[in-house]
Amino acid sequence: MRKILVSSLSLLLLAACANEAPNPDKANAPFEEIASGLEAPWAINKINDEFYISERPGKVVHIDKEGVMTRQSVNFSDSLSEASEAGFLGFVLAQDFEESQTAYGYYVYEQDDEDYNKIVTLVLENGTWQEQDVLLAGIPTGNVHHGGRLELDDDGTLFATIGDASTPELAQDLGSVNGKILKLNTANEFEIYSSGHRNPQGMTWDNDTMFASEHGQSANDEINIIEQGNNYGWPTIEGDQSKDGMEAPFYTTDSSDTWAPSGIDMHNGLLYVAALRGTAIKVVDPKSAEVTDSIEGFGRVRDVFSDGDSLYFITNNTDGRGTPADGDDKLYKLNE
Repeated sequence: MRKILVSSLSLLLLAACANEAPNPDKANAPFEEIASGLEAPWAINKINDEFYISERPGKVVHIDKEGVMTRQSVNFSDSLSEASEAGFLGFVLAQDFEESQTAYGYYVYEQDDEDYNKIVTLVLENGTWQEQDVLLAGIPTGNVHHGGRLELDDDGTLFATIGDASTPELAQDLGSVNGKILKLNTANEFEIYSSGHRNPQGMTWDNDTMFASEHGQSANDEINIIEQGNNYGWPTIEGDQSKDGMEAPFYTTDSSDTWAPSGIDMHNGLLYVAALRGTAIKVVDPKSAEVTDSIEGFGRVRDVFSDGDSLYFITNNTDGRGTPADGDDKLYKLNE
């Protein structure tokens, strides 16, 4: 496996031990810093030469074509939860965003001293995002395992990942949306697309093939090929285990490694996987399931985004589990 090193080998080894995020040597690395000073960023959107990035504390960072960064407020209908890993998570612009100024958002909120997940539409008005329609609310959640990723397929259909709310048996309960990947149907209602997930974190497509990343329990992280109606086994099986009627993963770190994979995207025919605990971007061949590259030296990586020409990624060292370097968190462009 080839590794893309962004600084000296000794620096990377020290960073790996300390779980720190060293600043890459820009003179020698194929990376360009687009923006800094982000606060626990979660999801990247890019339209033309502008970026819209959600932040867990409840803002959208807008970066214009000149590189000027503005924090846009979001008026949620409920207060954001302060639980671990909670807040404003998934965020994706509608396909007609330039005309409608509409996006989809996923957030964890507090109500009657309990935490829940909610999926809504958001509309940008005079530089502020307003919650408009509630697509799904009251989704049970725990202190962790919120899921939270929103993505659109090529047809503009919305998909959402929902964690098991730290209650594993819900992943096998078809009466619950927890531990599932959901699809928004033509009636504007969510239906269960796949089940048996622990904490699914990222989705992307390679033509008609859907891939999803998932946090395992103490390693056994997974990348799955998702097909409608399939059961991906949690908590009955995990990692390389198998059982009739349940799907084994396309790729698993098994019990020897932990990535904590987050956002994923296809770029130049390869699958790029943001890794939090793995403090890297792992590059996986979608045909052979082999890890071909490991892009390291930035600390925790939350999301990756390909616009077809370039790959972008955000660090997540300010999320409470990393060790921020100066200027963290940051948006980078991979120059190839």
